[in-house]
Amino acid sequence: MTDPTQMDPRRIETLRAIMKALRTPGSGCPWDLEQNFETIAPYTIEEAYEVADAIARGARSELRDELGDLLLQAVYHAQLADEEGSFTFDDVVESISRKMIRRHPHVFGDTEARSATLAKGFWEDIKSKEKKPQKDGLLGDVPVTLPGLTRAVKLQAKAAKVGFDWPDISHVYDKLAEELEELKGATPEKQAEEFGDLLFVVANLARHLGIDPEAALRAANAKFERRFRYIEQALEKQGRKPADSSLEEMDSLWDEAKAEGR
Repeated sequence: MTDPTQMDPRRIETLRAIMKALRTPGSGCPWDLEQNFETIAPYTIEEAYEVADAIARGARSELRDELGDLLLQAVYHAQLADEEGSFTFDDVVESISRKMIRRHPHVFGDTEARSATLAKGFWEDIKSKEKKPQKDGLLGDVPVTLPGLTRAVKLQAKAAKVGFDWPDISHVYDKLAEELEELKGATPEKQAEEFGDLLFVVANLARHLGIDPEAALRAANAKFERRFRYIEQALEKQGRKPADSSLEEMDSLWDEAKAEGR
């Protein structure tokens, strides 16, 4: 086996050799040897979020590292598949290369295809032609592992393509008010269900407004963190902590942070 420590660290072959070495029985890493597709999948999702986080914060050096972590996930899954004889990393590269060429006839196609004007829904039409018929209906190919709000938007968008959608956004606002009232009057046993219905409508509202609900929520979380940190810092100057102050004091400091545009 080639020694990865003697290979060029800037080449993908080196990373593949590292992963193969980690998965080699007898000489590999005990932890890596215990892993499988199911145990690695959560890390894959986590790394994708960390990439998005680095982008949102404009942290380019962190983005470089996080993209490396995400790339490792692709190599990891491909190594597992190679071991069981399903496919190889080269198969993965070939699959995405062929897909990108196939889905961009206006770039890689013949003269007629390159000169064609892209029609609305062009990308989705090409994707739909590639997909195999779904046994579970129109919504069957929306991954269940997506974040809840993201999956809600995708489910709604697919249903909307066949006409199952509100004619205008005013109906979504009405539905939002309706679901909020139902939540207010729900019994403890029904609260979780009604809360879910409310979130589903919120996702629908985001779709109608052209907003990514996950990104909007991440931004709201970051804003909350900034403003609460302002409260902590202001109280620290007084030798106190939030637990030592009243709600009224913290509300006042919150308003200060808001006024300063934090």
